[in-house]
Amino acid sequence: MSSTPQSLHVQPTFIELFTPKLVTVWREGYGWRDFRADVIAGLTVAVVALPLSMAIAIGSGVSPERGLYTAIAGGFIVSLIGGSRFQIGGPAGAFIGLVAGVVERHGYDGLALATVLAGLIMIAVALLRAGTYIKYIPFPVTVGFTAGIAVIIAASQVSDLLGLTLTHEPSALVPKIAALRDALPTVNWQTVAVAAMSVAIIALVRRFKPAWPGFLIAVAAAAAACALLHLDVATVTTRFGAVPRSLPSPALPPFSLEKIQAVLPDAMAIALLGAIESLLSAVVADGMSGRRHRSNCELGAQGFANIVSILFGGICVTGTVARTATNVRAGARGPVAGMLHSTYLLLFLLAAAPLVGFIPLAALGAVLVVVAWNMAEKEEFWSLLRSSRGDAAVLLATFLLTIFVNLITGITVGVVMGALVFLHRMAEAVEVDGGHAMDDISDSVDSARYDAARASSRDVMIYRISGAFFFGATARVLTVFERVGTPPRIFVLDFADVPMIDSTAAHSLVAFVNKLGRSGTAVHFAATRPAVRKVLEQAGLTVPLVHYVAKAADAANGAG
Repeated sequence: MSSTPQSLHVQPTFIELFTPKLVTVWREGYGWRDFRADVIAGLTVAVVALPLSMAIAIGSGVSPERGLYTAIAGGFIVSLIGGSRFQIGGPAGAFIGLVAGVVERHGYDGLALATVLAGLIMIAVALLRAGTYIKYIPFPVTVGFTAGIAVIIAASQVSDLLGLTLTHEPSALVPKIAALRDALPTVNWQTVAVAAMSVAIIALVRRFKPAWPGFLIAVAAAAAACALLHLDVATVTTRFGAVPRSLPSPALPPFSLEKIQAVLPDAMAIALLGAIESLLSAVVADGMSGRRHRSNCELGAQGFANIVSILFGGICVTGTVARTATNVRAGARGPVAGMLHSTYLLLFLLAAAPLVGFIPLAALGAVLVVVAWNMAEKEEFWSLLRSSRGDAAVLLATFLLTIFVNLITGITVGVVMGALVFLHRMAEAVEVDGGHAMDDISDSVDSARYDAARASSRDVMIYRISGAFFFGATARVLTVFERVGTPPRIFVLDFADVPMIDSTAAHSLVAFVNKLGRSGTAVHFAATRPAVRKVLEQAGLTVPLVHYVAKAADAANGAG
């Protein structure tokens, strides 16, 4: 009875790819000790998420309760059906510029429709199992757009930090700067003092009591100071009115074909940024915990979470790096901690929503400025600027386009430039050795591959290619081949060190092989791997045009 060899790389089934981590944790055994750990971790994260969710919503151009709705409804779904044990979902600072721009152009209804479409896009991408491709975004692109987003966030908070009076604040950076400059005479020094105090409290807590919730302490202290001293500063109530004490009834945004067409580019941008941000956050959690997330399951969960968030009046939801890291450090055991974090926020909304009205906007602005400072990967930015001209060009292009044009343009151009830099480096790494008669190269080749004692004929010429032979390296390789003078009797092309070849490179060899054939030269391809030989044969390089041999020495010694 014959046995079929098993593949070492078994493709996971659909069920394996999309099983939520909550199910996995339950199967492994989830007890009361685990639940107690998740209760504490969830509370810790909720304390961090409370001021952040409101601050991000305000920075995005919507009312603060929409940030809470996002963390409650969307965050719960992310943990319930997501592919990461520790991911915390909610509104993210990375979306501030993007969301503010959509709200400015289309209003909240336009943002809601774009977010629902983005959710559907993410679900489709997950079902196509394309979530793993996010890892191919170059590191300089990630650092560049993250730094660009940090600049946008900081710029968006200047008016609240200084208490400026603006009739309209544009979302784009250049007109925003012009509007802020014109409004400088309206600066409110009491607001500046509250903002400075908030930043100082956050810095001091982080320095001396890093385990304490610095954001919440700063916001609470600022609210208390404003109330006790009767300071003339803008608060949540004066800007947005009373915060509702419950979740709204679920409802879909109004839509039409014309509206869908108008917001579709924004939906694609939200989907792209949401996928990148959530999967990067999951990777961070993996690095801290030693676990592995399911990227397509996580991406699908993010898609559903965005739809649910909009149903309950929220905004875009994604995985959040800082809150996820806090969750891991707080000792979470699984997704229950994330679900409890959303539950705690809901309880706060039901019981203490009126307290939100006392929070000064300057304090929330201070929170976001600190977030922007932390998310800008400053050391990585300067390191990449010094590393190579290619990486520096990709970094700066992504950074500047994100700031002055838009996020989607910055990422797209950065990825294309990064790919071109990579292809250039790969092409430069391809080497072609040989081109001498066999008796001339006996000292420069592996004696186990070439029998120099028997290969004494000067009519045998061997070339060895090292590296990936693809379209970017074709011109470089053919330039070497064209230096062949009098055609030899036997020409051997050694592919032993070629891991892959593309159709462009394979077809580029056809004319050269035909030229040698017209001169009576026998062409041998040695040590071609199965995948490489398949591409060569598909290009027309078949017997008798060329001969395939196991080793270059076989052809050189007359075995071909």
